[in-house]
Amino acid sequence: MDESTERESRDRESTERGYLSLREVEAIARGAHRGQVDKNGHPYGEHIAAVARGTAARGGSEAQIAAGWLHDTVEDDRLSREWLAAAALPQETKAIVDALTRRPDEPVEEYTARILATPGALLVKRADLAHNSDPGRLASLDRATAERLVDKYARMRELLGLTDEL
Repeated sequence: MDESTERESRDRESTERGYLSLREVEAIARGAHRGQVDKNGHPYGEHIAAVARGTAARGGSEAQIAAGWLHDTVEDDRLSREWLAAAALPQETKAIVDALTRRPDEPVEEYTARILATPGALLVKRADLAHNSDPGRLASLDRATAERLVDKYARMRELLGLTDEL
């Protein structure tokens, strides 16, 4: 089955279960991040698409791929916790998005412990870290910012037990 046919099949199954399809989730996430740019000045949609693709490439489930699309929406105040709670999404997706939403002033140790305690969240975070740590993205930043982020992502990988990943 090719990628397009597989996606259509997954979308039909989601709709039959009463959940938003991945296409609908993508549209919601892209709409929520419209006008937002990343540290490189690129449209934020590029990042969430990369995380969703990276989640799928790592064998992520439909629920995890949906969480990849939505992983920054609540943290960036693009969608509310109330929206997430009421959304027609599997509980697994909601739990992963919640786990990946860092709270204001939350110690990184608490944040990573929640990710590790939430089934499916680590795979999505791996995809997020991979895109955030991409040497091409980091190379376009000023040196101080790039060095700060390299250290930040290395610490995150250490706390998540992902020290063998770049």
